[in-house]
Amino acid sequence: MTPTEEPKGDQALSEKDRGNFLLLVILYLLQGIPVGLSFGSIPFLLKSHMSYSQIAVFSLSSSWPYSLKLIWSPIVDAVYTPKLGRRKSWIIPIQTLTGILFLWLGSRIDAIMNAEHVPIYYLTFLFLTTIFFCATQDIAVDGWALTLLSKESLSYASTAQTIGLNTGYFLSFTVFLALNSAEFSNKYLRSEPLDTGLVPLGAYMKFWGIMYFVVTAWLAFVTKENDVPSEDDQMGVRGVYETIIKICKLSNVRSFIAVLLVSKIGFICHETVTALKLLEKGFSKEDLALAVLLDFPLQVLFGYYAAKWSNGSRPLKPWLYAFFGRLVCSALGMLVVAGYPKDQEVGPIYFAIIMSSTVLSSFMSTVQFVSISAFMTSIADPVIGGTYMTLLNTFSNFGGTWPKFFVLEAVDYFTVSTCSVPDSLNQVLIVKLFILEFSCGSEDGKAQCKDLGGSCEITQDGYYYAGTMCVIVGLIMLIVYVRPVTKQLEVLSKRKWRLGEK
Repeated sequence: MTPTEEPKGDQALSEKDRGNFLLLVILYLLQGIPVGLSFGSIPFLLKSHMSYSQIAVFSLSSSWPYSLKLIWSPIVDAVYTPKLGRRKSWIIPIQTLTGILFLWLGSRIDAIMNAEHVPIYYLTFLFLTTIFFCATQDIAVDGWALTLLSKESLSYASTAQTIGLNTGYFLSFTVFLALNSAEFSNKYLRSEPLDTGLVPLGAYMKFWGIMYFVVTAWLAFVTKENDVPSEDDQMGVRGVYETIIKICKLSNVRSFIAVLLVSKIGFICHETVTALKLLEKGFSKEDLALAVLLDFPLQVLFGYYAAKWSNGSRPLKPWLYAFFGRLVCSALGMLVVAGYPKDQEVGPIYFAIIMSSTVLSSFMSTVQFVSISAFMTSIADPVIGGTYMTLLNTFSNFGGTWPKFFVLEAVDYFTVSTCSVPDSLNQVLIVKLFILEFSCGSEDGKAQCKDLGGSCEITQDGYYYAGTMCVIVGLIMLIVYVRPVTKQLEVLSKRKWRLGEK
């Protein structure tokens, strides 16, 4: 797209681009598989015997590689072999390594997860490596998307990313949790009940390890890459780093980066903790999986129309509307958790409320993701598109990464748990339990309390404190800073985002 061209709001996906669009969907889907495990399923499986602080440690594996990929993206952009192609030079070996790692992990992960004390740092390292591979593949795929699709279909790169990532996430989170759940399998898939789910984590990872090899073989022997000349080819690695610095010196880029860094604070607590809180209160994994299952086709539909909506003269207008919506959903999420029925079955009305809350929150998130991705695609200088897109995506990811650890820590910090025991315990145990009153929220505290015949009870839930602070800060940031700056940025000419142009 030349600097003077503006996308048409009603532009449909070109017929000649449908094959390449499908290719992008598949490549993004492969990213979504390990991301869904790391962001979704593993924390859910760990929550029953780990604190939020420990889950915060594991969350580093899923978020930091995407947030720091800018560090090594110039190498991915500038180093390649012409025989394979600029992007395939990285995608093929990275997917091969991911497949090998998945097969290796698949043979060990069940034993790790079922250990009496899960080695959280070892597990974090393993998934950190896996997500590092995914983030590296993402750099190459984002750059390829800018040349794989024609200029009239370029805005659909974000749609392909939405469909692919959400499908992979859906398979590794919703579908896997359902098939891994003994209750779901016995209720819907078996005639005779068993104590285990239909699909163990190890078997699931082995299957996708094989699929990585299949798709990689297809890329290597069937798909051809048409290299498009780029300034990155002549720059070298050092030149690409220098280009990144030049991009960051553009005043409007700096303003946009600042928006990306603070725009997700308001809903981090809701989207990280709310579902875990529902499970903690007794909501079943299979019912939660059903909620996301109903939501999945709507995400795909929302993604398609959000891309069309973001092609007008106000490309970030849907992003701003959805920003308000996500803040509302974050506040509603706390009300849903607070209203969870105690010591009774979840009725159809409350179940419908949870379903509606999940779908509404996902809708707002999808609109924001597609809108901001389409905007970044439209402003990225096509001459250095891979570097430009990686820069913007890195700061967007980092905006959702840096608050997460602190929010999870805040939930534990503001939570007060006590160990409740029968009245028949002797005085020595009472003294021990008095000490445990201040540490019952930790894994060791819970274990000691259980050994003494007691049970941990939350007397002050830090989730509401952390969630309320997030929503208030997010609302203030939106009104005072994000909204006015965004309205200024979206009306700028595309020339303002190009290097060497004013």
